[in-house]
Amino acid sequence: MSVEEIVFRVKTSKELDIKDITPHVKEAVSKTGIKEGIVLVFVPGSTGAITTIEYEPGLLEDFPRALEKLFPKDIRYEHHERWHDGNGHSHVRASFIGPSLMIPLSGGSLTLGTWQQIILCDMDVPAREREIIVKIVGE
Repeated sequence: MSVEEIVFRVKTSKELDIKDITPHVKEAVSKTGIKEGIVLVFVPGSTGAITTIEYEPGLLEDFPRALEKLFPKDIRYEHHERWHDGNGHSHVRASFIGPSLMIPLSGGSLTLGTWQQIILCDMDVPAREREIIVKIVGE
């Protein structure tokens, strides 16, 4: 059994920036030589999230709109009141999606559906550079 860790960085440009990180994760897996196992993708921080989506223009519009309906930006957040940083909604949105994703690894390939890509969702207000940690466990 081997455990390998690859870290890469992704620049985001705005609130609710959604980045397809599937190619980066595939590259990380290929560097390790591990063929069978589990891949963990994790973003440190409380306003970033990792999930899967069909990365296409329609869903790139639908996803932020759905988040706005579920977790509106313009309601009262105690976090806003306490810190005055305007990102209480960012924390709530990210916590519901979650900071990590586990993907089976089979034959050296990520076991993803045909239209399924791994995405980073930066929920925070300012642009930033996010660190992504890929941990591969297997043989």
